[in-house]
Amino acid sequence: MKILLLGLNYAPELIGTGPYTAGLVEALAERGHEVRAVVGQPYYPEWRPRPGHRGWSREDLGSVRICRVPHFIPARPSGAMRLLHQFSFALAAAPILLSEAMFWRPDRVIAIAPSLMAAPLALLAARLCGASAWLHLQDFEFEAAVATGLVSKNRGTAKLLGAVERWILRGFGRVSTISPAMCRRLAEKGVLRERVAEHRNWGDLAEVSPLARPSLFRQKFGITTTHVALYSGALGRKQGLDLIIKAARCLTHRDDITFVIRGNGPYRAELEAMAAGLHNVRFFDLQPREQLSELLGLATVHLLPQIAGAADLVLPGKLANMLASGRPVIATAAKGTGIFDEIEGCGLAVEPGDAVALGRAIERLCDDPALSQGLGEAARRRAERRWHRETILGHFAFAIEAAHESGDRALAAESPRQ
Repeated sequence: MKILLLGLNYAPELIGTGPYTAGLVEALAERGHEVRAVVGQPYYPEWRPRPGHRGWSREDLGSVRICRVPHFIPARPSGAMRLLHQFSFALAAAPILLSEAMFWRPDRVIAIAPSLMAAPLALLAARLCGASAWLHLQDFEFEAAVATGLVSKNRGTAKLLGAVERWILRGFGRVSTISPAMCRRLAEKGVLRERVAEHRNWGDLAEVSPLARPSLFRQKFGITTTHVALYSGALGRKQGLDLIIKAARCLTHRDDITFVIRGNGPYRAELEAMAAGLHNVRFFDLQPREQLSELLGLATVHLLPQIAGAADLVLPGKLANMLASGRPVIATAAKGTGIFDEIEGCGLAVEPGDAVALGRAIERLCDDPALSQGLGEAARRRAERRWHRETILGHFAFAIEAAHESGDRALAAESPRQ
């Protein structure tokens, strides 16, 4: 088939949506399809243009063509700036996407959200060439923007954003997303259940494996404490990362625990200011992808904070590799949420916003090596069952192949859950 894909984020971005979009494109190409992807220039999570990637560019890799378009990248991504950021991507992508639709005439058009604002372009492209339209939702951007305070929480704004979101979602023949909780939310928003499928993100199980020895990053980072509480990922507001700093402040009496925050993003400077004077908090930049297993193996325990309002708006992709590392996870998630369900039996959950409870959970796992080891082994098994890259991408690619061209009424095979 000819498959046209629209997505803001793409490799060489190391984290976020980019690696998963690139993985899907590669999986489709490996199955013999021609894929043309219209994507943005790499900027995440630093929110800075990547050197060597400016303006319009095209790269042909076998049966894959990557068309990059320029777009506005705000230094401080507030709500208004993010809207401008996404609008500029949609504006720059429009002529290429619509031209491909009219002259290349793809069989499938796939939109990856974010950016949901650009998704109507994919609908228009599909209608121009008679192709099926598929939307894959990585998070509920509009709700997350309200929940994190990026846009006003007044009822009128939330209502308007909700109406726009529902209009976009209902226009696609198929809408997939990355967790059972998010699938239920799609149904609540009026998407017909037969049009909804779960195709979750994956972990690098071949690249990330449990370390049976001390991580090389202990020496590289100069860490001498027995235990490390690790957060690794984007440093943004929706993660609720200030809770880690508060928990570290609660545990300053422990000289055997170091909090390591590894990542980049617009919120890092504020976090560093919050942690000023704390001897038990260290910050480091993102490390090369090939060192991911060593980095994650540094942890005694992984930290997965989320603000309360965002628990079912996204399933953080970083969780897959945390589990794959064979270390227990502590998440800030209320019972009944998707994240709580994902870590149950292989980690601990505490109420969002409760720094004292987070500190106590960290102490519990550091002081009980048998519990920590048991949960870590269960985490690895969970990753192997639910987050295997080849299995997930194979199911996703098959589902795209199986969907009917007229109306997308076929039920696509969902990723297996055990």
